[in-house]
Amino acid sequence: MAEHDTGGVKAFPIEGPFKRERARLEGMTDADRAYRRQWLKDQILAESEPAVVPGYYEARYNPIRRFYRWPLDTAFKPLVPILGYESAAKLRWFTGKFAMIFGAVYAGYYYFKYNQNDWSRAGGWRVFKSKEMITPIDSRFPQVSDRKEGADFAARGFKTSPI
Repeated sequence: MAEHDTGGVKAFPIEGPFKRERARLEGMTDADRAYRRQWLKDQILAESEPAVVPGYYEARYNPIRRFYRWPLDTAFKPLVPILGYESAAKLRWFTGKFAMIFGAVYAGYYYFKYNQNDWSRAGGWRVFKSKEMITPIDSRFPQVSDRKEGADFAARGFKTSPI
């Protein structure tokens, strides 16, 4: 038998019988209104809530995950009283994702800039640039190729090398 989201405990609807607006509009008795009023009051958190359970963070996250979460957790902990827990958590999440995307883009840029496939190395990505399209109405129209002899076609930067 599959395990349920409730952990085997019977689900208890906290909204009560009046979670739908239509049920409230159809007609509520005075007892129903008092029940609904008390339920709405119970949804307001006390000053001590949400309670911080000691050891919960350590039990939830393994040491490796706590290690790579530490910089952003430390940076955003002072913002919790200012922004609120949810806003600070969202900002922390987006900051982490932006940093990962920026790091990936920068690593790709660095790799393509400094690891080109030229005559001096066997590895690296070989990047081809397309020729610019020249149409008959362009002043440069019969543009002749700058490749004159056979060695010009696969030079891979050899002829322009300072060596």
